[in-house]
Amino acid sequence: MKNKTVSARIVFLAIVAALGGILFGYDTAVISGTTEVVKMQFGLTTGGEGWYVGCALIGSIAGVLIAGMLSDFLGRKKTMLISAVLFSISAIGCAFSADFTQLVIYRMIGGFGIGIVSIVSPVYISEVSPAEVRGTMVSLYQLFITIGFLLAYLANYLILKGTTMEDYWRPMLGAEAIPDLLFLVLIFFIPESPRWLQVRGQRKDNSEAWAALREPGILKAVLIGSAIAILGQFMGVNAVLYYGPKIFADAGFPDPLFSTVLVGVVNMVTTVIALAIIDKVGRKQLVWWGVGGMIVCLLCIGIYFLPSTNLPTTFMLVFFLLYVFCTAISISAVVFVLLSEMYPNRVRGLAMSIAGFALWIGTYLIGQLTPWMLETLTPAGTFFLFAFMCFPYLWIMYKHVPDTTGKTLEEIEDYWAQK
Repeated sequence: MKNKTVSARIVFLAIVAALGGILFGYDTAVISGTTEVVKMQFGLTTGGEGWYVGCALIGSIAGVLIAGMLSDFLGRKKTMLISAVLFSISAIGCAFSADFTQLVIYRMIGGFGIGIVSIVSPVYISEVSPAEVRGTMVSLYQLFITIGFLLAYLANYLILKGTTMEDYWRPMLGAEAIPDLLFLVLIFFIPESPRWLQVRGQRKDNSEAWAALREPGILKAVLIGSAIAILGQFMGVNAVLYYGPKIFADAGFPDPLFSTVLVGVVNMVTTVIALAIIDKVGRKQLVWWGVGGMIVCLLCIGIYFLPSTNLPTTFMLVFFLLYVFCTAISISAVVFVLLSEMYPNRVRGLAMSIAGFALWIGTYLIGQLTPWMLETLTPAGTFFLFAFMCFPYLWIMYKHVPDTTGKTLEEIEDYWAQK
């Protein structure tokens, strides 16, 4: 009975921290349904469209830069609370923005919250979870991100179909305040991370963490984590999330937003599968099979867009959804698990910030460059490029990343110390 009670408590703690993933996912994906109308309403150029999409990512980059130090200094719980407040300010501010400048500022504030929660939530879950279920618990965060994606896609679709407002982007962006309120309230019902309390009692200041980063094994772990974080963004994942409706429209689909809802459903259902098997199959095995499938799907999507082919839209939809399946069951499910568990306790927050910084730099570049790539390289060339970028990712995973499945955080720390 005691074990069942402890397990239920751990699941509750993981779910509360993972709620930050819903806000991450919603804030990231909601932009896809607002881009075209914001572009028309404010007369944006292609560069302006990229700035509208990318401005939140600037905030995310700033957020991850301080998230580690903030969570090491204040604790994981208080840092999550700060991110929840930032999401509220962003959602309400976007809904009532008077001009494009205000809209950009509030989007950046929301991005700042994303950057913080993308670091502290997985770290908290990792630190409160037993080794044998840590992968599943941290994967809850990724599952909640996909739920956020789906909620954003559904909100975009339903608001567009059910309103006559010309600036329907306002309720789309403002609806984020609803799940944020739940996150904000529940944070008060969870304790601080015991591992943070232990390390905080042993460490006098953050300078010790910076010094530890210069140790060869830890430095290697940080560089490897940063490499897989940034490369994962150049394999097409966020291009699909940010510009899905545009890609479907270019492919000739009559209802691009509905097709994007299908993407959200597949993404969420597949993440549930990944959550159930990640601690059984292992992190690296999921990556081998998933990324291999991504390569095949990206090549097929690229072929669909070639001028010399005349394939039905069903062909593109099938391989697009298969690509989402392969992505969700591999790199999307694994990345936050690996990054949250591969660093020693004494530097986890800071090291996660560095890896998260690399991840958000890649995300920002994709947000800015995708419109240009679709226009200059054509959709076919863009998807072929994404397929090519899968190979260096696979090489790093094979050559340099250990399999952390079933190992305690202390055992993983010993591995890097030996390196």
